[in-house]
Amino acid sequence: MHTVAVLALDGVVPFDLSAPVDTFGWARLPDGREAYRVKVVSAGEEVSAGLFTVRAPYGLETLAEADTIILPGVEEPPDPLPPGVTEALCAAAANGTRIASVCVGAFLFAATGLLDGLRATTHWFAAPDLAARYPKVTVDPNVLYVDNGQFLTSAGAAAALDMCLHMIRKDYGSAVAAHTARMSVMPLEREGGQAQFIVQDPPRPPAPAGAALEPLLRWLEEHCDRDLTLDDMAARAGMSTRTLNRRFREQTGTTPLQWLHRARVRRAQHLLETTAYSVDRIAAQAGFGSPTAFRERFRRVVGTSPQGYRRAFRTHQT
Repeated sequence: MHTVAVLALDGVVPFDLSAPVDTFGWARLPDGREAYRVKVVSAGEEVSAGLFTVRAPYGLETLAEADTIILPGVEEPPDPLPPGVTEALCAAAANGTRIASVCVGAFLFAATGLLDGLRATTHWFAAPDLAARYPKVTVDPNVLYVDNGQFLTSAGAAAALDMCLHMIRKDYGSAVAAHTARMSVMPLEREGGQAQFIVQDPPRPPAPAGAALEPLLRWLEEHCDRDLTLDDMAARAGMSTRTLNRRFREQTGTTPLQWLHRARVRRAQHLLETTAYSVDRIAAQAGFGSPTAFRERFRRVVGTSPQGYRRAFRTHQT
């Protein structure tokens, strides 16, 4: 079983700690078995978490056994890190362990030197400070998460959920990730390159992610095989195309048509993982106008061909 170790240091942000614990904890394989063994690790017997304290059952030695290590943010990121933490993380990285940070956990990650020369993100408000403190890290404040392969970083709050679902999809496929999202009562997964926030003039509080559009997003997910236009989507939502575009930008960081293309790719991934259908048949069932358009869009989003994705997924599963 894949082991996920969540490292809680003193001053850990409660949400940053609980988000990966709950998300990976909800993941189930098709036969109902747990997909991950989740362990909370600390450098000491007890750590502060703001209004309460956390007594983690595992010590730093557990990091050597983990397949994935999650670094939640802390209120005041220390530099250097507590004794033994940098050494344990670097040793795990050298062994190929996947490491990911949540929000300002990127400061802990960067303090190890493992992010030097790589692109990373964190909460947009903390991004300038991260870039100033760790100039060898290329900080991108405009995305939800960054996946460098072995090392991942996420932006604030809900972006951690998107990153965890992304990792679950990579580990076990789209069906397990989708089931985890439903069980965790999470909104549909957002692409990592989507914007963290939208600058508005005059400024106003952003709408909660998916609040008004959630019914439309789920309808699009279920009917992405149809030849849908922007007018069709606006009619379904009961608003003008101009208003729909604005709401999509505010609540998802992308456009309606871009979101629909991504939903079609998700459908195609699921079919490639779970059926032996030909690429042409999958292109039609996922709503692409032609196999050529499907291959081009799939490669642009996923980074490989449909056949290459199917081979890699099946090789990983075996």
